[in-house]
Amino acid sequence: MSLPHPETTPAAEARNPEEFRAVAQRILDRVETVIDGKPEPAKLALIALLAEGHVLIEDVPGVGKTALARALAASVDCTVGRIQFTPDLLPADITGVSIYDAGRGEFEFKPGAVFAHIVIADEINRASPKTQSALLEAMAERQVTSDGLTHRLPHPFTVIATQNPLDMEGTYVLPEAQRDRFMLRISMGYPDADAEMKMLRQRNTANPLDSITAVVGRDELESLITWAQHVYVSPLVEAYTVALIRATRVHPDLKLGASPRATLQLVRAAKARAALDGRDFVLPDDVAALVLPVLEHRLIPTRRSAGEHDVHSGSAIGDVLSDILRDTPVPHSGQAG
Repeated sequence: MSLPHPETTPAAEARNPEEFRAVAQRILDRVETVIDGKPEPAKLALIALLAEGHVLIEDVPGVGKTALARALAASVDCTVGRIQFTPDLLPADITGVSIYDAGRGEFEFKPGAVFAHIVIADEINRASPKTQSALLEAMAERQVTSDGLTHRLPHPFTVIATQNPLDMEGTYVLPEAQRDRFMLRISMGYPDADAEMKMLRQRNTANPLDSITAVVGRDELESLITWAQHVYVSPLVEAYTVALIRATRVHPDLKLGASPRATLQLVRAAKARAALDGRDFVLPDDVAALVLPVLEHRLIPTRRSAGEHDVHSGSAIGDVLSDILRDTPVPHSGQAG
């Protein structure tokens, strides 16, 4: 099936699957000039951006979490807001505050850092849950309510948050409601030896982030997002997705299964993945490949299945999701597109 390109901007370039792939690849190529040897995390971050989702990058300090967020933000010509989360950060520092203007005799709303196309929330779990919750409305509804007035956020809008493991000093657990608003969770991991050697040679005197420039404009990015929304999902693939989600809700080793929001976001992410691969239809493989990054951070295992791990441990949840993927029948590939 071939879908016409949505006519959203006069300068739109992605008029067919291959052109979409070529334009998106320019973004990936630019990001990979900064992130050495990590193509999969870069691709997942771009999938979330094209699917209008939010990204949680979780790993130990120093492996490039913030660098990935900054590189993706710098590769597109959009406004960027960066928030360094600290224990003394207040909700108003994120969303904004109303200040009394004595000359005009009225209050004026001063937007916070969240009023940007791409918001980098650095070390989000170093702030208290009260401050973290300031992002809830923004992430779910693309708006901020202050003093009874609603302020719309710009479009497109994506939050790219980084966080350190919970066993590190000075961190707070993200509430389940907060985690559920992130479309994807990405783990960077350590680079391999070759990538680390390349980093030593290339970054001895310069930081590639200092010279990175945008390769896609905002109108073009909006066009890509709209095009990805129209990627075709067959009824068989929809049924496969729902079967995977429902399996998490009845599995004996999971205390909390995936929400309906997770169902929607899994499909949206699968559409963007298919488009990145040059297709205008989703395959079951697209859904299966995204089950772990989309679902793992939303689920809570029973203490029995977690064993010696914390109940938020990804290892126990990953094993459960692998079992669900193995046990859920996959639609025939000849019928799925």
